[in-house]
Amino acid sequence: MEYEVYHIPSNYTNAGRIMGLFEIRNVVETALIVLPVLALCLYLLPLTITPKIIITLTVIVPLGGFSLIGINDDSLTRWLTSWWRWRKSRRTMAYRGEVIA
Repeated sequence: MEYEVYHIPSNYTNAGRIMGLFEIRNVVETALIVLPVLALCLYLLPLTITPKIIITLTVIVPLGGFSLIGINDDSLTRWLTSWWRWRKSRRTMAYRGEVIA
């Protein structure tokens, strides 16, 4: 009996990703989160350019890294949506000490 051999390329999981690491959705969300914060830091901080750059990078790099990676391999909005649905539909369970046999 002869079997057909299928060759799976090593980069098959890189489809729909930027640089093979980040999903396109995460990159778009990161841009939407980071760009307004960047603009606020650059225009509202009353400092010279060097402290302004240091403070901006201190804020932007962790924020951008967190939003690129996401939570549990989900984008932030996808995770927030599922968390919100869970939060709305959760119920409180009460134990009365009774055991039904």
